[in-house]
Amino acid sequence: MNRLELLRNSMKQEGVDLVVLGPGAHLSWLAGIRPHADERPLLFCVTDSYAGFLMPSLEAQSARQQTDLPFHTWSDEEGPVAALNNCLSAAGATQATNIVLDETMRADFAALVQDALPNADRQFTANTVGALRMRKDKSEFDILKRNALSADIAMQAAWSTMRIGMSEQEVAEIVRDSFKQQRAQPLFTIVGTGENGAFPHHHTGTTKLQANDIVVMDIGGGVDGYSSDITRMVAMGQPPADYAKIHTVVEAAVQAAMQAAKPGVKAHTVDDAARQVITDAGYGEYFVHRTGHGMGVEIHEIPYITSSSQTVLEEGMVFSIEPGIYLPGKFGLRLEDIVYLDSDGPVIFSELPRDLKIIDG
Repeated sequence: MNRLELLRNSMKQEGVDLVVLGPGAHLSWLAGIRPHADERPLLFCVTDSYAGFLMPSLEAQSARQQTDLPFHTWSDEEGPVAALNNCLSAAGATQATNIVLDETMRADFAALVQDALPNADRQFTANTVGALRMRKDKSEFDILKRNALSADIAMQAAWSTMRIGMSEQEVAEIVRDSFKQQRAQPLFTIVGTGENGAFPHHHTGTTKLQANDIVVMDIGGGVDGYSSDITRMVAMGQPPADYAKIHTVVEAAVQAAMQAAKPGVKAHTVDDAARQVITDAGYGEYFVHRTGHGMGVEIHEIPYITSSSQTVLEEGMVFSIEPGIYLPGKFGLRLEDIVYLDSDGPVIFSELPRDLKIIDG
């Protein structure tokens, strides 16, 4: 069953008459098309019997190379309103009463649809496209595995080259070059040495690696439209005396989260398990973020593994498990793996151990 059929089954179950998506991750996942996105309204409209685009004429020729679905084009001179009405008419949706709008589309695009269907009830994609995207199929599993192995290689490329005196940016450049050599797109490289590691989303900069620094390395690249994301720890020589204890605590939190992650449990149960370990060890105030996030065509997507999430985990979901402890003025420590939720629990994509990597010199 293709993804459009899956969506239509979901729409039927949810009582949805019309789904409207803008350019972005939802459209890319559903239709395999990545049209140019600007201020000109470009929308994909789906009903139980029709799927077609409101398409700026300026983009039509290029977009036609990606799809053979019908276009309702409009020019700058004409404006989009008549073409949208034609699209809704062709879709049989002029009287739609329950519509789903892409929550990531521009507000003026959404307003255009709502103006055309003023009596329709509106919801977002959580129970339709979003829910479908959470459950990865075999082909997605294979792509995500390739992404993870690519990140493993990039991480090891940095380890083999980084030395005391290099800057965070220089280390990040090694990672980016490795991704490029693997024909992957570098997406992010967080390199936080010493005190900078205590900032979970540190902006990699000119700070130089010094002897005995602890370095947080959080990297990700993109292959075949999907992403990787991994965090590992490096010591530039002998780590601080209290490092080993904290590493043990964070690793125990990872293990607790892994054990809690089962199909049928709520996502907050996984966060609760990791957070309890860190709290019991006396570091609860230093675990300042959620335990994880979903990943696929976007680096951060549902499900989110938070203390308040009521999302029920299902087989096929992919998400990070990444507890951390951040000690201001000293160092930070985060261990992150992306997992696929199998019937028996999590399957880790990466093949790199979470042990501290020690680099001398």
